[in-house]
Amino acid sequence: MGCVFGRAGASPPAAPRRKRGKEKASPQPGAAAAAAEAGSPSAGGDGRPRRRLGGRKAAGPRQGCVPAAAAAEQLAAGWPPWLVAVAGEALRGWAPRRADTFEKLNKIGSGTYSNVYRARDTVSGRIVALKKVRFDNLEPESVKFMAREILILRRLDHPNVIKLEGLVTSRMSCSLYLVFEYMEHDLAGLAASPDVKFTLPQIKCYMQQLLSGLEHCHDNNVLHRDIKGSNLLLDNNGILKIADFGLATFFDPRHKRPMTSRVVTLWYRPPELLLGATDYGVGIDLWSAGCILAELLYGKPIMPGRTEVEQLHKIFKLCGSPSEEYWKKSKLPHATIFKPQQPYKRCIRETFKDFPASALPLVETLLAIDPAERQTATAALHSDVFFFNRALCL
Repeated sequence: MGCVFGRAGASPPAAPRRKRGKEKASPQPGAAAAAAEAGSPSAGGDGRPRRRLGGRKAAGPRQGCVPAAAAAEQLAAGWPPWLVAVAGEALRGWAPRRADTFEKLNKIGSGTYSNVYRARDTVSGRIVALKKVRFDNLEPESVKFMAREILILRRLDHPNVIKLEGLVTSRMSCSLYLVFEYMEHDLAGLAASPDVKFTLPQIKCYMQQLLSGLEHCHDNNVLHRDIKGSNLLLDNNGILKIADFGLATFFDPRHKRPMTSRVVTLWYRPPELLLGATDYGVGIDLWSAGCILAELLYGKPIMPGRTEVEQLHKIFKLCGSPSEEYWKKSKLPHATIFKPQQPYKRCIRETFKDFPASALPLVETLLAIDPAERQTATAALHSDVFFFNRALCL
């Protein structure tokens, strides 16, 4: 079998999946989000955007009020009033699971907003992951932010996207558990483990699954906005699933709205976000995917900046600085501050000359400075690099 794993290694602390040893964490999205975006997060203590909503509504299904009759049915089904009041649409058609139908086995992760446990579903006997969400004194804005994540997860249904299987709460409860299928590893942890060395067929397999999952997200008008190794979960059969949709949002390319630029972990953040773009699309997730592909082939992160200024400098040194035409058409807010006096020459092919010839064109495309040139996940899946025997990565 192609995917034979050792012990999982470390992953960045903002999205812990398993207990791990130490690893130098890649900087997280920070600072205040753009006020124009509905659901724009402001920075928490760990640099990860704090969950807050306001302003215009995001594209996609409504996540708040439901008709009075539907709300009454949800209350009768056992949902707590505080959740029905602000997240009724996210609960539509579901009944809450009881906490006593799960047996916690061990804690496998923790973050600013949640703890994650490995647990046994005593009804089915299956092992699942329970994510206990903490709210700021049940503030409606915090609950609304979680409602958006639940809505997004319920809209998506794909083998390479983590599946939300249910919610655990009760009429009198002040907490909420999200029930997910259990995955043994994450990509960042495995990549950091000295016992694991990915083969080229494995890398191709993981990238094909990542792009397939992104294709499904984008086809359903969802931007993930935090693609990185610790958010890509793997089981022992080599199946990859995109997880952690806490920063995800609905988008509609036909009816654009301002969105925050304060998303995506720094090492995987595209240049347009660093330059303050609030009008963007699928290109931000594709840039992150390109960073992941190059990282897997290179054996380490390719642009590990410590600050936004350093990150942008590393991007320009590797990928070249934007053309004059791009500077003029993009009208990015921070262009005058960060535009280099002398243009940088693109040197991806020279830097990664040892990469497989079939993979280099895809790296070049995904790491294009102009987001329009990154094309789509569908186009990436037709790259020559994926014409190989799928059985090699199983």
